Amino acid sequence: MKKIFVTVFLVFLTSSVFGQRAVEYLFQAKAFIESGKLDDAIKTLSEALKIDQDSRILTERAEAYLLKGDYSSAINDFNDANKITPGSGEYGLSRIYAMKHDVSTAVYHLERNLNSRFKKSEKVIMLDPAFSIVENTSEWRQFWKKDWYTSYEKSLSDIEYYVSTDNIDEARAVHSEISRDYPGNDDNRYAGTLINIAAANYGEAVKTLTALVTKNPSNEKYLRLLARAQEGARNPSGASVTYSRLLDLQVPDADLLILRAECYIKTGETSRALSDIGKYLEYYPDNKKAICLAGKTESAAGDNLKALEYFSRNLQLHPHDADCYIDRANAYFVSKSWDLAINDYGMSLDLKPDNSEVWLNKGIALLRLGKTDDACFDFKKSFRLGNKKATEYISRYCIK
Repeated sequence: MKKIFVTVFLVFLTSSVFGQRAVEYLFQAKAFIESGKLDDAIKTLSEALKIDQDSRILTERAEAYLLKGDYSSAINDFNDANKITPGSGEYGLSRIYAMKHDVSTAVYHLERNLNSRFKKSEKVIMLDPAFSIVENTSEWRQFWKKDWYTSYEKSLSDIEYYVSTDNIDEARAVHSEISRDYPGNDDNRYAGTLINIAAANYGEAVKTLTALVTKNPSNEKYLRLLARAQEGARNPSGASVTYSRLLDLQVPDADLLILRAECYIKTGETSRALSDIGKYLEYYPDNKKAICLAGKTESAAGDNLKALEYFSRNLQLHPHDADCYIDRANAYFVSKSWDLAINDYGMSLDLKPDNSEVWLNKGIALLRLGKTDDACFDFKKSFRLGNKKATEYISRYCIK
């Protein structure tokens, strides 16, 4: 009995480790694709397939092949993905055949996609540049004469559109209609939360989404929106737990690490935040936002020297970005390195001269060095740009 238990445990542990490694391969491959390193992405995903025959790995590698123009390899991967998870590769196949001007085959695979759980929205399809090649063909137009979306699906799509364009009243009107016709439907409740979030009614959204997630614990769409609602409700602790659930589900989106890190920063869990940011930077080492966040988190944790390293790194990568100069200037300001702060504030103002807060901070740094006249010039400039905080400094130091 003990031997059986150990064997089962080892199988569970091995599959868990492999699963974790597979999603990390996906993180890395997506980063490679975004930076144009397609061969590196393909190599990474090929290694992942030795560990786990996951359809997501195959579809991602297919996309890399497609970007390289290797249609044959992409088709093979999309077909293999379909064998593992039926329907997962159909949309990709449709796109490829459209790009190859094979309208009949493109339509065939698109129909299979629209009849699968991977069904794409009409908006996504119509905006996909792959189909622009075939959109004026008679076969394509004939295909769209059939109603592929129910009136209910169209109404849900309308709600999403109205919310995205801040037409909340229109969204509520459509939602009222489908709620009357389809009471108690989960998609109705989800659509309602979209409206509540857009109207800043976060508490109600959290309540509804919590119930939806309890019923559908692996639903990525519900979990993402729940985290967003929790952040809106000023509950970063709850949002961090929700982001953790998404990562535990192995959702292949490294941005979840940054989103969780931002929640950890708000709850004062700086070591956890830095751990997540560090992982993200393994995949995106030149990402401006992540480097900035790492610097600000180190500063909040009391390590200003480490913060300065991050801010200097960002400036090397983005030497013409005013915000990068401001970040480092603020760190120098905190450490009372007034000359260095003044220099960086000045560089930022060369790039963005209308930042009233920077004029104010530069003035304060000059004041600390005893350069009152120069400081007053900056205080007055800050005030003219609308910064009322400058008034106190002007009245105290600049009126003789």
